[in-house]
Amino acid sequence: MLRTFNMKAWLLLGLLAIATLSDSCKKEDDDSVGTAIELLSFGPSPALRGGDLTFIGHNLDQVTSIVLSNNVSVSTFVSKTAERIVITVPEETVDGLVVLKTPQGDLTTKTILTISEPIKLTSFSPQNARPGAVVTLEGDYLNLIKEVIFNNRKSVLDTGFISQSKTKIEVRIPEDAQTGKIVVSNGMPDPILVESESELGVVLPSVTQLSPNPVKAGTALTINGADLDLAQEVIFSGGDRVSAFTSASASELVLNVPANAKDGAIKLVAKSLVEVETTESLTLVVPTITGISPNPAKNGGNITVTGTNLDLIVSAVFGGDKQGTLLGGSATSIQVQVPADATESTVTFITAADKSVVSGGTLTLVKPVITAIAPQDIQFTNELTITGNHLDLVATVKFSGGTEVSVSNASLTEIKVNVPVGTTSGPITVVARNGESVTSSQSLNILPSTSATITSMPTMAKPGEMISIVGENLNEITELIFPGNVPATMFGQKTATLIEVFIPLNVARGVGVITLITINGEMILSPPINIQGVDPVADPALVFFNFDGLNAWWGDAGAIENNPDLTLDGSSYFRVNQGCNGWTGFFWRNGQNNFPGATIGTNIGNYVLKFDINVLAPITGGEFAWRLKGTAGDFWYYWKPWESEGPYQTNGWITISIPLTEFYAGGVQLSDLSTITEDFGVAFNNGSSTVNACIDNVRFEAL
Repeated sequence: MLRTFNMKAWLLLGLLAIATLSDSCKKEDDDSVGTAIELLSFGPSPALRGGDLTFIGHNLDQVTSIVLSNNVSVSTFVSKTAERIVITVPEETVDGLVVLKTPQGDLTTKTILTISEPIKLTSFSPQNARPGAVVTLEGDYLNLIKEVIFNNRKSVLDTGFISQSKTKIEVRIPEDAQTGKIVVSNGMPDPILVESESELGVVLPSVTQLSPNPVKAGTALTINGADLDLAQEVIFSGGDRVSAFTSASASELVLNVPANAKDGAIKLVAKSLVEVETTESLTLVVPTITGISPNPAKNGGNITVTGTNLDLIVSAVFGGDKQGTLLGGSATSIQVQVPADATESTVTFITAADKSVVSGGTLTLVKPVITAIAPQDIQFTNELTITGNHLDLVATVKFSGGTEVSVSNASLTEIKVNVPVGTTSGPITVVARNGESVTSSQSLNILPSTSATITSMPTMAKPGEMISIVGENLNEITELIFPGNVPATMFGQKTATLIEVFIPLNVARGVGVITLITINGEMILSPPINIQGVDPVADPALVFFNFDGLNAWWGDAGAIENNPDLTLDGSSYFRVNQGCNGWTGFFWRNGQNNFPGATIGTNIGNYVLKFDINVLAPITGGEFAWRLKGTAGDFWYYWKPWESEGPYQTNGWITISIPLTEFYAGGVQLSDLSTITEDFGVAFNNGSSTVNACIDNVRFEAL
């Protein structure tokens, strides 16, 4: 059975046949009907080779022969009478005029005889074949075929046929053909298309076994089956593709498993891009942990992990969801640095295949030890010495009365801090970076102050603002030195219990203390004060978001504004004003678009990331996740001062500085800013809070 798609052509041929049968052909002289030989009509036209062709007229029994186009002469008649002649159309006949030979001379038709050539595709073999194999098409008038079209629109022109005759075509199946019906075309502008009734089954690879299974990432995987040499690519679960095979034959493929391959079925891709999925799932080997030492370990110190297949590990997660730093090793032993803020828990080791294994027991951590505090009888602002062991773990010293001091100069066995104003008698507590705390067995005895003492003052202010310092004996103060060694020059009231002072405009921004100098030269340090303000843009070429042309390409929340009451300098800024819960993108670009990473390159240690921000309402949770993603990794810094300070709001615009050395991809520190070729920007994540904040002038700046 065949199907043709040029029905318009067939209808036209039928109409031509009717027209031809009604046509008449006469000898030029006008003899009388009684003796003259006349041709009135002939048909059908189009006619089939091998079919009947009939001529109607008068005295046709005198016709001796009929000459068809291509000088094909017929003198043998199926039947011949005075009114009708019937002949069989020879195979070599082509379109053209017909001449009847008579004793009275030649009679030539006024219209041409056309030959119908009904293309038939009756069968093909084999029914199933590999790409590149020869398929034989059989039918009729196949000598007219100019193109064989396979499924997936893969065609072979007649110049590529192996052989071609009226009844047979041999053609090679294209390498990228797909299973489907075969179509033959005569190649005309309005072509005749004939489609096979059945589909040609184009053979695909088939898999019978994966071995070894489970398999270790980075090692060889053997795939057994049939027609595997037809596979041009293997896709692993997770999307990793392999097209370079160690060896390939019809029955076996050998290839290396990508490091990032995941558990699941794999797919073999033929050149036709048809994917064949295995019924067997591939399982990736996971490491085994046999030991961790030392245990207890010390925050900031190293542990040695022993086991098998440890070279698969790409990250280690300690208690508190803190990422450790992998320091290298082998398949049986690796070293990992314990994060400074990790807490006691099991350790989870993660592979590139996103598989994990948990240590058998809890990794305990050493804690600070206090053996003595001296002197125990002490006044405000005087130095206290804490001795003991593992004191280099301490981040904060807390005193009775709710005061505390951050520690920056601790050694293994000693800490020196000044007793804050407002401390009351009682024990002290040292707090490690991971939150572990230890309280002293000894107590401080706070002695009455005989010199100037501060009892209260603001914890936050900005340059140019007047602040009030309240205390006792403040009339002894002769000079105030602000952070950055900047002396105060403008005052309001100055009494024994109050000093009103204007913060100098050139004061150092950030958290610091004010030094108060008495008439006797004694120096008194104030409680910490966060002096907020905006740093000028040092190098405009290092700005990569300013929202006046250097804008975001995408984000989930926020928009560019230019409110005169909120703008930093009259220019536009970016503002978010909504409740955020989980991942909420603020502003992003990628592709190194106006990103000055190449300027800094590997000079990471001498630069910081800065941004100006005005927090209009307290932020209570979550984090601002700053991202720098590129070819060397996906580097993050999580800005969340509210985690340690409580609800966070600024008093106008301030500048935040983040050392570039604080950006990490897992345990890997950012080392080359020129490798940042993908996404860069910031999003809210890991919590929920109302965020009403303005951001401007995101930039890098040299230290």
